[in-house]
Amino acid sequence: MAHPRFSRPTPRIAKTLLLLPLLGSTATPAAGGQEADERYLDLVEWRSIGPTRGGRVLGVAGHPTDDLVFYQGSAGGGVWKTEDGGANWRNVSDGFFGTGSVGAVEVSRSSPEVVYVGMGETCIRGNASHGDGVYRSDDGGASWRHLGLSETLQIARVRVHPGNPDIAWVAALGDAWGPSEARGVYRTRDGGATWEKVLYRDENSGAIDLVLDPANPDILYASLLELRRFPWGFRSAGPGTGLFKSTDGGDTWTELTDNPGLPSGLKGRIGITVSPRNSQRLWAIIDAARGVKGIFRSDDAGATWTRVNEDANLLQRPWYYHHIVADPGDENTVFVLNVFLWKSTDGGETFSRVFTPHPDHHDLWIDPDDPRRMINGSDGGGAVSFDGGLSWSSLLNQATAQLYHVIADNQTPYRLYASQQDNTSISVASRSDFGRISIEDWYTVGGGEDGYIAINIEDPNIVYAGDHHWVYRYDHRNRQVRDISPNPETHYGWGSADINYRFWWTYPVMTSPHDPAVLYVTSQHVHRTRDEGHSWEVISPDLTRADPRTLEPTPSTKTRRRESTGGRLRVRRTAPSGTRRSSPSPNRRLSPGCCGRGPMTGTSTCRGTRAPTGRT
Repeated sequence: MAHPRFSRPTPRIAKTLLLLPLLGSTATPAAGGQEADERYLDLVEWRSIGPTRGGRVLGVAGHPTDDLVFYQGSAGGGVWKTEDGGANWRNVSDGFFGTGSVGAVEVSRSSPEVVYVGMGETCIRGNASHGDGVYRSDDGGASWRHLGLSETLQIARVRVHPGNPDIAWVAALGDAWGPSEARGVYRTRDGGATWEKVLYRDENSGAIDLVLDPANPDILYASLLELRRFPWGFRSAGPGTGLFKSTDGGDTWTELTDNPGLPSGLKGRIGITVSPRNSQRLWAIIDAARGVKGIFRSDDAGATWTRVNEDANLLQRPWYYHHIVADPGDENTVFVLNVFLWKSTDGGETFSRVFTPHPDHHDLWIDPDDPRRMINGSDGGGAVSFDGGLSWSSLLNQATAQLYHVIADNQTPYRLYASQQDNTSISVASRSDFGRISIEDWYTVGGGEDGYIAINIEDPNIVYAGDHHWVYRYDHRNRQVRDISPNPETHYGWGSADINYRFWWTYPVMTSPHDPAVLYVTSQHVHRTRDEGHSWEVISPDLTRADPRTLEPTPSTKTRRRESTGGRLRVRRTAPSGTRRSSPSPNRRLSPGCCGRGPMTGTSTCRGTRAPTGRT
């Protein structure tokens, strides 16, 4: 029996679907055999109903002379610009870009109206979107032109010569899902009319970071990463990973990967930065085996290195983070971007947390002339600070949310529901009595950042929301959320071979159109509940291939110990074309040192210390 308050003769979604056959035809048979006139579609207009809650941002940049102008590149919504210090944002790329995922944004210092954008996010998740090359604006984002490199798909960095806007470099990771020759570092000397590949190793290793020495733009540092994404897993390290330096604008490169002080063996993602105050001082954040990974510092332009920090807070999920940025005002100050934003004022030996509006940080631009002016890009959007990170602009003014699936209920007026990446589930009103739809018209409905949402067919107060491998029942009348998962145990840390029900990131959640108490969810099986989640039954066999090659067992202490010591791995690295290898590093070991945190300070005291002479 329909709920008396919310019943209606025709569901809203059904009316929407009735319009779909009208597309592409002048007259289409409709219900009852009548023809619907396509001109009715002229009465329908798109309108944004939000939520204006920022989504993932991987590239940010600021205007070098106009303190209020900044840009952000979202993972799914193109490029946005603010001209009032982050109080308001507007999209400037719609109608020009062929794809929506932005990996890098760079503003020319010598000609600030020139903006370069590299497309395709490079913090590779299972749901990462690809791009279509490089775009350039010569009028501060009012218009754009495509500069090619479409085959690169994922671009990590764009760097522009500080004295010539027509000289630029692009760090292209390339296809995350397969081999590709469109990887490496590219350079243009004619504003993007032509490109040349200046650093390349192989079809499996792409460029993941690139920095210029502000004192001498002919000096570049680049890192390559061997990475491959699979539908069932991820490889984020390999023999193709490396660190490189050029002193002639990219014509030739010297490999620094095995220089004294850097970790030997297999490596993952490497972030690199150079101090604008001291060209001899570099920092690198390097993913490697347990006991040798960490933050490394060089005080001789990369010739030798010392591990200065190994705090796990700085190093977790390296394939998604591992960004490091030097402060332009102080050679001892450096930032590390991870779940939280971290700052060191003693050369990287200790770090304290910088509080920001949202976690999961991917880019930080700091004004070279005023280090207190900055913009941070995170999974929550772009945030501007004018006081060195003590306060930030709002994230609730950016219509860049990444929403996995959208569904409408049958209320009048109807509401829409979705799950926002790295945020919460959300219900948004389709209209408001206040002339705008704002945060007052939103609420969460249980669940979390990913997955499907399903509405009870008779009572829209009852909502079911998926989240990772859980599912929740939400009752809006009393705001109660209840875990009704088929298996409520956490799966984190377990190999897929040892998990009874393998739920995908966005597994389907669906209510029965016939019975409001029946709900379906899917792991490798189809699960059904007839009592709103009090009990579950498996109603299908394993519907996957269950290929043993894709089902990893849970790592044991023994396997972790073997991995941390390097096992029996033997690697032969091929030097990239046009490069020369530096001398092999001597045998050297860094002992773990100590690791501690004050209970309220958030200060890390982790550091690497050199082993005594003569010990191995």
